[in-house]
Amino acid sequence: MTAPATATTAAPVLTATGVTMRFGGLTAVRSVDLTVHERQIVGLIGPNGAGKTTFFNCLTGLYTPTEGTVTYRDTVLPAKPHLVTQAGIARTFQNIRLFPSMTVLENVLVGRHTRTSEGLFSALLRSPGFHRAEKESHQRAHELLEFTGLAGKADHLARNLPYGEQRKLEIARALASEPGLLLLDEPTAGMNPQETRATEQLVLAIRDQGIAVLVIEHDMRFIFNLCDHVAVLVQGEKLVEGSAQTVQSDERVIAAYLGTPFEGAPGEEEAAEVEAAEAAGAAEAAEARAAEATEAVHTHREENDPR
Repeated sequence: MTAPATATTAAPVLTATGVTMRFGGLTAVRSVDLTVHERQIVGLIGPNGAGKTTFFNCLTGLYTPTEGTVTYRDTVLPAKPHLVTQAGIARTFQNIRLFPSMTVLENVLVGRHTRTSEGLFSALLRSPGFHRAEKESHQRAHELLEFTGLAGKADHLARNLPYGEQRKLEIARALASEPGLLLLDEPTAGMNPQETRATEQLVLAIRDQGIAVLVIEHDMRFIFNLCDHVAVLVQGEKLVEGSAQTVQSDERVIAAYLGTPFEGAPGEEEAAEVEAAEAAGAAEAAEARAAEATEAVHTHREENDPR
C-alpha cells in the first residue's frame, strides 16, 4: 500500500478560501478554509446541521458561494456541476443517486460522459472515433467494476443491488469521470461493520491510485482510522483541524459532540438557523442534481442509440 503524501511534500489539489454560504439572511457556512493535497484523505466531521453538505455543494458547483473561492489545481472552479466534474472533481451523495432502471454497467458508462468528446453527429455517422471512444469507455467501465468488486453484476439492474453494493456502484460511477479528487458524502451510512470495513479498504485503494479524497462521515471510528487529516465544522464554522489524534483530544470537539457549550460556541438560536438554511437549500440542490443526471442520461442514450 502506498504511503499517503504529507502536506509538506504534496501539491494542493483543492483549496477553499473563505467560503461562505448564505440563504437569505441565514448563514449555513461561514468563512471556511480547507486544503486537500495530492494522495491525501481528509475527513470533514461535525454534528448535524454543521454545514458539511452545504460546504460540499459549494465545492462541487451545486451552490455558488456567497463569498470566497474554490480552486482545483490553482484554477478557480465555475459554479456549474458538470464543469467541476470536467475539471477533475467527482462526488457521491448522502442519498444514493443511481439510475435504478439502468444496468450496473450503464450507470458507470454514464459517468464517462465528461471524458468523451464524441457527440451526437459522430454517433449518427458511426465514425471510427465514435467506435474507438465507445470501446475505451466500456473497457474502463469494466475495469472500475472489477476494482469495486462488482464485475460479476455488470448486467444487473442497479435497483436490484444490495444497499452496500449500490454505494460501491455510485463510487465506481464517480471514478469513471477520472477525477483527481473524490468527494464522498457519508459513504458508510446504513452499512453494517463488515460493509464499513470494505468501504474503508476501497477508499484506501482509491488513494493508492493517486486520487485525493475528501469525506463527510458520522462514523468517527471510520474517519479516525482512515484519514490523514480531519477538519471539524460546528454551526457552519471550522472549529479545528489537524491529525486524527489532535482532533480527538480537542476539548472543543468533545464538547460539540456532547452538546456542551464552550467559549465562543454558537447559541441554540444560531444553530437552528444553520439547520434551517441547509433545509432551505436542499430543494435547489435536488433540482440541480436531477438536471445534471437527466443531461447525462440523454447524452448516453444519444451516443448509443442514435435513431
